[in-house]
Amino acid sequence: MAEGGAGTESIGTVVVAGLANIAIAAAKIVAGLISGSAAMMSEAAHSLADTTTEVLLFTALRRGVHPADERHPFGYGKESYVWAFLAALFTFVAGAGFSITHGVHTIHSGRHSGDYTVSYVVLAVSFAIEATSLTRAVRQVRNSAGRWRVTPARFLRVSPDTTIKAVFLEDSAALVGLVLAGAGLGLAQATGEELWDGLASVAIGLLLLVAATTLAGSNVSLLVGRAATPRIRRMVEEEILAIPTVERIETLLTMQLGPTDVLVAAKVDFADTATGADIESAADEAERRLRARYSGIRYVFLDPTRRRG
Repeated sequence: MAEGGAGTESIGTVVVAGLANIAIAAAKIVAGLISGSAAMMSEAAHSLADTTTEVLLFTALRRGVHPADERHPFGYGKESYVWAFLAALFTFVAGAGFSITHGVHTIHSGRHSGDYTVSYVVLAVSFAIEATSLTRAVRQVRNSAGRWRVTPARFLRVSPDTTIKAVFLEDSAALVGLVLAGAGLGLAQATGEELWDGLASVAIGLLLLVAATTLAGSNVSLLVGRAATPRIRRMVEEEILAIPTVERIETLLTMQLGPTDVLVAAKVDFADTATGADIESAADEAERRLRARYSGIRYVFLDPTRRRG
């Protein structure tokens, strides 16, 4: 469930998110050093992890569109999932790992060494920037979901475009993380207990853990060889069965080769009166029909077979 034209939009979304994260990370580091807040340092690590993730996602988008060659006859689409998986791992290790360990250390030490004011200002500015980035991601999700006539939530679940899914999850997690950091700072300042600052840091780490696990699981599924969406499979079946010489489809297999490329292979029972020329014509017609309905279908293989039973 992705369109060829969505690639440029995804690149733009990734670039916007990456630039936003660079600016935010720098501000959070300064605020964390000035305030001595564990939650702010965790948020800085969060933004640095997100920045690195955007670089990896950008690489995924650029590498995944390389044309097919002799060594990779089906193209390089799945390479985008490799880079996206590495991005999820980096978020898991660098973001979640640092936030949780730093939060636990703060809870045990209970020390605070700076002023909170700068942190509040940075959190407010960061929230505005992250909200702007998320707005772009949400707009892309809604536009893509509208083209497929599905809900945005379903689009995010089934879309093979893991880059937009990653940006959406990262920006959403960033906004929640900022709220957690603000709450931790406020409670620590109000009560004089640094426990709240440390707990906020741990909560941010757990939030990153959930986001990273979700993205990693989605990319692993696509790397293994996930089928096309049920909507595309139904469309494929309808178009093949509409060919006059086709009696029935014994087996229909599809595989997502990348964010925009789909492979179709089917065992087809042709009419007993169909000649070799009829079968060749049917194969050409099937390819034309399928590509007309969905441009992402790159390869169509029909295997003539006898009816079972």
